[in-house]
Amino acid sequence: MLWLYRLLFLPLVLLAAPYYGWRMRRRGGYGAHFGQRFGAVPALPPKRSGVRRIWLQAVSVGELNAVAPLLAEWRGDPTVEVYLSTTTSTGYALAAERYLAKGWVLGLGYFPLDFWPCSARAWRAVAPDLALLTEGERWPEHLAQAARRGVPVVAVNARLSDRSFGRMRRLGPLARLLVGGLTRVLAASAADAERFAAFGVAAERIEVTGNLKLDANPPELSLDERTRLRSELGVGDAPLLLGASTWPGEEAALLAAWRGVAAQGWKLLLVPRHAERRGEVETLLAAAGLRYHLRSRGPAPGEVDVAVADTTGELARLLTLAELVFVGKTLPPHTEGQTPVEAAAQGRAVLFGPGVANFRVIARELVAAGAAVKVADAEGLAVRVSELAADPAQRGRLGEAGRRWQGGNRGAAARTLAAIAKILHTPN
Repeated sequence: MLWLYRLLFLPLVLLAAPYYGWRMRRRGGYGAHFGQRFGAVPALPPKRSGVRRIWLQAVSVGELNAVAPLLAEWRGDPTVEVYLSTTTSTGYALAAERYLAKGWVLGLGYFPLDFWPCSARAWRAVAPDLALLTEGERWPEHLAQAARRGVPVVAVNARLSDRSFGRMRRLGPLARLLVGGLTRVLAASAADAERFAAFGVAAERIEVTGNLKLDANPPELSLDERTRLRSELGVGDAPLLLGASTWPGEEAALLAAWRGVAAQGWKLLLVPRHAERRGEVETLLAAAGLRYHLRSRGPAPGEVDVAVADTTGELARLLTLAELVFVGKTLPPHTEGQTPVEAAAQGRAVLFGPGVANFRVIARELVAAGAAVKVADAEGLAVRVSELAADPAQRGRLGEAGRRWQGGNRGAAARTLAAIAKILHTPN
C-alpha cells in the first residue's frame, strides 16, 4: 500500500498544484522559506546526550494555540527539546512570534511535502526521538519514515471529524496508511477514540486525554488595553456583537442581525476565518452604506458601525471585548463549524448554527450546560441576537455557565504530558 501511495503522490500533487498555488498566492506569505516544503530544514544544533528531541507538527493557528501548555511545560525541562513545524503561513508567523522568539522551541520550519525524498530529507535533518502529530494530521510517508527509524509517533488532541471519517471509510484498506503507524492515539473525546478503533487502531494504543483547547488560558487585558483596542477598532465603548471565524454568507446574516440592535447602540465586529476575504466583506459593507473599517489598514480614524478584523491570531484578544459571540461556519450551507471553546471559556454569551460537525460533542455539552444557544438559520440568529441584546442577565448566565463548563473539563494537558512522558523516556 505504501508503494502505491508513493507512486501516486507526485502525479496527484502536480494535478492539484494550480489550485493550491492559487490559494497560496491569495493568502500570501508563502514565498519565505519555500525550500522547507521540500525538506530543507533550518539549521539545528547537534543533539545532546541525555536530551530527547521531539518533532511537533501543528498545522495552523488553532493547533499552535492548543499545544501552548505542552510547550510551556517542556520549556522548563532540561531533558527535552522541541522542533516545531507548521503548514500555513499564518501559523508560521504566530509560532515565530510566540514560541521561536521566546526560546520555547529549538527551531521552527514548514512541514515538508509527504513525498518520499522530501520527507526523508527532513527526517535526517531533525533526527527526532519522538514525533507528535496534532488533531487531524496523518501523513503516510511521515509515519513510514518514523517506522523505518524506530521512532514512536503519537497523535495528540487526536480527532476524526465527520468529513475525515467519511473520507477514510471510502478509502477502504488504504485508510490504514493514515493510522497504522501511530504508536499511540491521545484522543480528544470518547467519540474520536471509537472512530480510530473502527479503523483498526488497537484499544491498548488509544487513550482519551481530552481536548487541549479546554486548557488554554484566556488572555487578560487591562482596562487601558481594552480601551486602546476598542479605539483602534473604532467601536468606542459600545456593546459588541462579534462574528468569530465567519465564512461566506455569514457576514450578511450577522449584518441583518445587527441591524435589529443597532438602534440600541450595538456595534458589529466581523472576524473572517480567512483574512484574504477582506475584499468580499468590504464589498458587502460598502453596498450597505455603512461606516466600516478594516483593521489591516491601521487604527480606525473615527467611530464606525462595523469593524473588520482582517488579521491573524487576534481572535482570543478580540473575544474579551464582546458581549455576544456568533461562532462561524455553522449556518447553512456550512456544516463543519469552527470551535466555540474560546468564546465559552472567556465567559461570552455564545450562539452558533446547526452545522457543528467538527465540534458536535462540545456543542451539545455547551447547550445542555446552558452556556450556548443554537439557532436554526439566519432568521433565527437575528431573533436570538435581539433577545439577548435586550437581556444582559441572560447573557451573564450564559457566560458564567461557559466558564463553569470549561473549568469542569480542564486537565487534558496534564494527561497528555503524562502519556507522552511514558513514551519519551522509555528506551526504543
